[in-house]
Amino acid sequence: MQSHSEFQAPPPGCPAHDSGKSVPLYGPEFAADPDGFYSYLRQFGPAAPVELAPGVDATLVTDYAAALHVLQNPDVFARDSRRWRALNEGLVPPDSPVVPMMAYRPNCLFSDGADHLRLRQAVTHSMARVDTHRLSRHVERVAAYLIDQFSGRGRADLVSDYAQMLPLLVINDLFGCPAEIGDRLVFGTSGIFDGVDAENANEVLTEALVELVTLKRTTPGDDVTSWMMQHQANLTDEEMIHQLVTLIAAGTQPMQNVIASALRLMLSDAKYAGDQHAAGMLVEDAINDVLWNGPPLANYAVHYPVYDVDLSGSALDAGSPVLISFAAANTDPSLSMSRQTLSKRAHLAWGAGPHACPAKDPALLIAVLAIEKLLNTLPDIDLSVPADHLTWRPGPFHRALSSLPARFTPVRTEKKRAAAPVPSAGRSAGNAPTRPAHHGPEKGSWWSGFLGWWKV
Repeated sequence: MQSHSEFQAPPPGCPAHDSGKSVPLYGPEFAADPDGFYSYLRQFGPAAPVELAPGVDATLVTDYAAALHVLQNPDVFARDSRRWRALNEGLVPPDSPVVPMMAYRPNCLFSDGADHLRLRQAVTHSMARVDTHRLSRHVERVAAYLIDQFSGRGRADLVSDYAQMLPLLVINDLFGCPAEIGDRLVFGTSGIFDGVDAENANEVLTEALVELVTLKRTTPGDDVTSWMMQHQANLTDEEMIHQLVTLIAAGTQPMQNVIASALRLMLSDAKYAGDQHAAGMLVEDAINDVLWNGPPLANYAVHYPVYDVDLSGSALDAGSPVLISFAAANTDPSLSMSRQTLSKRAHLAWGAGPHACPAKDPALLIAVLAIEKLLNTLPDIDLSVPADHLTWRPGPFHRALSSLPARFTPVRTEKKRAAAPVPSAGRSAGNAPTRPAHHGPEKGSWWSGFLGWWKV
């Protein structure tokens, strides 16, 4: 095995260049060149030492075969983060920004064995009841509403004006959120991911979910929240809240990143650009390209070895966090010859094994429809900056564009919906929505705005 000194130098700016310690994945250097970091990390073997945040060490699996082995062997690699030894021993700062993504929650993401099966079935059985025709119609409506907000300007940030908001508004419908609760879910979820007053946003989100669960206990509807409550798993209110946190988070942030990254390809890559770029097959190809080469959840699926284990030459300690790099595994050089013959869905962007994503088909449908609607409505849309000038948001877990500025011929709506509200949270060209300074969204914000617009 090579010594550390024999490895190629880390990418410029990486603190590991001089320290020889775990490679940090949370700075702007990693966001700017993740492939360079993965190339360096591969020299440690199938797994490498990384730092997810200051003081939070972990092991990152970068090899495709090793990743599959971890994902498919829950008896050795558990998901219950109550096994996280460093956190239990007080070695991880409790206010670390990665703790909310890694700490235990009583839901299917952080459970194993019989507990996992019970919690997982409540999700999979409920998601299987989603009517794809209803979902398609709602995506069309939400997309039309969002496009209507900026189509007359001739310019937009396709992240903050479109890709960020569309999944949130669609999820609100799927989970049966009335306007007054849906507005706070939009506010809370966006605030947590954006890091804008995250503590307040988390309180708003939790309170909103408590109210949603209380509402659905007394007044169930034709929605995923009610279906999970009615499931034979008999979920407690606490389990419902934490199931909803994971489902809503997984259905919004990664979806935003898929839509934005695929649009970047459609508007910049010669394979997709041109007057055929709205063709459905090309949209699906662009999404598949993103899932293989820049998956929206780049590094996650935290596992904890139940005992000290050797992973193809890499020693892993019991109770230490082991993350799967879906991005590095998908681009593993050992796959270079076989990727052409692998199934389009052989990538690991949806995970694998017992914790594989239970909602990949609805997610793909949402992404395809969102992109097709935008490109068909604004056929001459183009990036307003060179693709290589775009920037990516820092963070160890995601691959997320900061913005995606675009321009197009302004569209004049012949019969403008006079009563269509302007969201009170406010937007400015190229910027994320401004948020209230205090406790939550103001009356008449995005979810209320959409409902008012559609009923006109």
